[in-house]
Amino acid sequence: MKVLSTVLPEVCIIEPRVFGDERGHFFESWAAQRYVEAGIPGPFVQDNISRSRRGILRGLHLQNPHCQGKLVSVLLGEVYDVAVDVRVGSPSFGRWTAVVLSDTNHRQFWVPPGFAHGFCVTSDEAIFHYKCTEYYHPASEMSVLWNDPALAIDWPVASPIVNEKDSARAFCLTDIPRERLPHYEQARTERRKDG
Repeated sequence: MKVLSTVLPEVCIIEPRVFGDERGHFFESWAAQRYVEAGIPGPFVQDNISRSRRGILRGLHLQNPHCQGKLVSVLLGEVYDVAVDVRVGSPSFGRWTAVVLSDTNHRQFWVPPGFAHGFCVTSDEAIFHYKCTEYYHPASEMSVLWNDPALAIDWPVASPIVNEKDSARAFCLTDIPRERLPHYEQARTERRKDG
């Protein structure tokens, strides 16, 4: 597999080695030792799958406490996937990076703990897979507004379909009290404990 860097040092793109012929294809989507060597130690405790149609945007979600690292991929279709550094004190606080994930490029995106995550669907439908380092904790969840002008994320959909959690109940990053957000050193310490 190849590990590709992004503009955010802790976020990376994984390109698995795909073996294919006229029958189809095969690739490893997870091998603990190989991912540890790539700087993605886990442990992973929960897998989630969502299905969405074209134009749906989910995010930007995070949990604090109980920050989740997410290794994400697409099983069917295509999405534009975004990670935003929301760790107070981070040199890249408020910066974002994105990648196109699809069932044809087989890429995975590593979104570490302390980052907000979201995606929008650019195919007719998409089945999205999340491999998470922490269990879902509804009381710890919050949403950063997908169209926060300070973030200026270049989404490929002008008028996405969003739910109330991602619109009316979401906040611009600058409006979230700093004590509610993950802190840079705390996220780094938690990552060292996991690894």
